[in-house]
Amino acid sequence: MLILPAIDLIDGQCVRLYQGDYSKKSVYSSDPLAVAQSFAAAGCPGIHIVDLDAAKKGSPVNSALVIAIAQSVNVPVQIGGGIRDLATVARYLNNGVARVIIGTAACEDSEFVRQAIERFGAERIVISVDIKNGAISTRGWLQNSALSIDAMIDRLKAAAVRLVIVTDVSKDGTLSGANFSITSQFVAAGFQTITAGGVTNCADIIELKKCGAFGAIIGRGIYEGTITVADAVAAAANTSNLLKRIIPCLDVKAGRVVKGTHFTQLRDAGDAVELARLYSDCGADELIFLDITATEQRRAALQQLVRAVAGQINIPFTVGGGINSLQSIYELLDAGADKVSLGTIAVDRPEFVREASRQFGAQCIVISLDAKRHLDSWQLYTHGGKQSTTADAVAHARLMLEYGAGELLVNSLDRDGAKQGFDIELLQAVCNAVSIPVIASSGAGSAGDFLKVFSQTNVDAALGATIFHYNEVSIQAVKTLLTDNGIKVRC
Repeated sequence: MLILPAIDLIDGQCVRLYQGDYSKKSVYSSDPLAVAQSFAAAGCPGIHIVDLDAAKKGSPVNSALVIAIAQSVNVPVQIGGGIRDLATVARYLNNGVARVIIGTAACEDSEFVRQAIERFGAERIVISVDIKNGAISTRGWLQNSALSIDAMIDRLKAAAVRLVIVTDVSKDGTLSGANFSITSQFVAAGFQTITAGGVTNCADIIELKKCGAFGAIIGRGIYEGTITVADAVAAAANTSNLLKRIIPCLDVKAGRVVKGTHFTQLRDAGDAVELARLYSDCGADELIFLDITATEQRRAALQQLVRAVAGQINIPFTVGGGINSLQSIYELLDAGADKVSLGTIAVDRPEFVREASRQFGAQCIVISLDAKRHLDSWQLYTHGGKQSTTADAVAHARLMLEYGAGELLVNSLDRDGAKQGFDIELLQAVCNAVSIPVIASSGAGSAGDFLKVFSQTNVDAALGATIFHYNEVSIQAVKTLLTDNGIKVRC
């Protein structure tokens, strides 16, 4: 779930209103740029900005400041307020802003919304639905629309809207808790719903997660100290109520499962189909199948082997290696895979991730990140860990979230095959940066390593290869240790 700290602008200052009343404003900073940078430094996955002057005027007022903020922080920025034509949308999106928010115009000009989505994509256009005393509020919360909430939902569906911000104006700035029923209404209608208004503490975040919210916007709660950005992000990422997954990984070369150290010195571990069946029968929660030479040799993953493996198991199955077209994803899913893992292509062509997510759904798209420590950060590698890039692995994780990834598989080149434990620092850095599930990979050498990674990070699953392939530790032994220490796993 996205946590988006809010910056509302009036006269170039960072303010908060009370229930949308412009006469009841609190000024928190005369330097919104510094506020945004502090939010980014605290680990938020994005920043929400509203130009309140523009909302009243009907055209941008603080746009230069907004663009300066977007270009100065390393997290996505979304902007709303007075955006009522395509030229304004284009100006923001072409100058570093990740998403634009359309409010009043969505009520008054549905054709504008349709054109904006068609031109810029549904993932970059957010519709703001502001509700005040049961009515939809427009023009900076100063007027009411004649549209009912149900009529508005129908209009948004017709325009192919995906992302919606729902604000209960009566709760905005009151620190009285979010409106969970309105959130549930829009979630049930099929929208990725971001809730604003009244979000006060971690309990609100947890409840919004239960409602299925896609994100939460927090304003006064952060400024007044009832919640911190770090605590909000942690609450959103907390999966303590979800069952942790244990996932064997089948690294396949020429139809055989292999395993090495640091992606080299490969040794045979057995037949892929036989191992897959064994793991399915022995309690594995999922399988990951990686054709480790496919990208390097410019060939597609082995569909025939995928089909054979899928025919022997009854658990979810992810396939990766050499995937570089929508057609190849279709063929792998048709062969029996449940998800696909994208690595090199996601670095070379990030737009491909967006295309794949649109076509097949985010739940099918797993991004594989091969990372190696470089000074105080982690450098991203491609082509099966053989080619370095100048990209930062954590920044790439954030980018993949924006482009529609449903899950991240984080591989440590420093730990791969070494059986020295997972890279805890790397994994927690990625978990703090994104709001989608993270799978820990590389380094498992004992059952205790699984306990450590689930106890010290927010990963949703952990992957093992060497210790499972060579019968050093059983999956059931890992699960027993986790259960004995209060970590919830599948039976």
